[in-house]
Amino acid sequence: MSEDTQEVTEVTTGSNELKLNGLFAFKEGMATIYNEQGEAIPVTVLRYEPCVVSQIKTQEKDGYSAVQVACVPKKAKNSSKAEVGHFKKAGLETGAQVVRELRQEIPDGTVLGATVSIDSLKKGDFVNLTGTSKGHGFTGSIKRWNFAGGPASHGSKFHRRPGSSGNRTWPGRVMPGKKFPGHYGDETITVRNVQVVDVIPGENVLMVKGPVPGARNSLVRLVRG
Repeated sequence: MSEDTQEVTEVTTGSNELKLNGLFAFKEGMATIYNEQGEAIPVTVLRYEPCVVSQIKTQEKDGYSAVQVACVPKKAKNSSKAEVGHFKKAGLETGAQVVRELRQEIPDGTVLGATVSIDSLKKGDFVNLTGTSKGHGFTGSIKRWNFAGGPASHGSKFHRRPGSSGNRTWPGRVMPGKKFPGHYGDETITVRNVQVVDVIPGENVLMVKGPVPGARNSLVRLVRG
């Protein structure tokens, strides 16, 4: 059997749905739902874009086990030849805007082109959420580090300044880690043990309890702890 025939066979047999230890979804916003006891629960609504398995990484070949998934196809004009060649093995005609990995043991029956099921997570699961926080640009130390600041009146001339930053003759330098003004936000944030309140497969929607770091439409990784 030729190599091209093998690739087609992989894509054809990979039309099944696969369950992994986590998912990638896009943040939509917050809402309030009510449980059976009538209690209001604040939730973040996440939109799941169906992903396919684009590469399988093994301990023998790559040094670690992981499943690479891809979603949101690119336009053909924006896809390089390398991307097209890579994703062709998974049955995609162009590149993908989102390509990520989930490090885990490879489930039985994992093949290229398999669709990752939203049922990988179910209602009641506890997951670790990872997202990129909102960026606030360059800010002063008061806002960036939540300093109290100085007196606001009576000529203190302190107000929103960062305060003393150095030392005396010894060590005669600013110590590493001193909290100064600088770039605030736009950091990778992980929130642990967040409950999945509901999963709606028909609408490709997940709901998790409480807030999620990041702006609207930002990518969020959900992995069972």
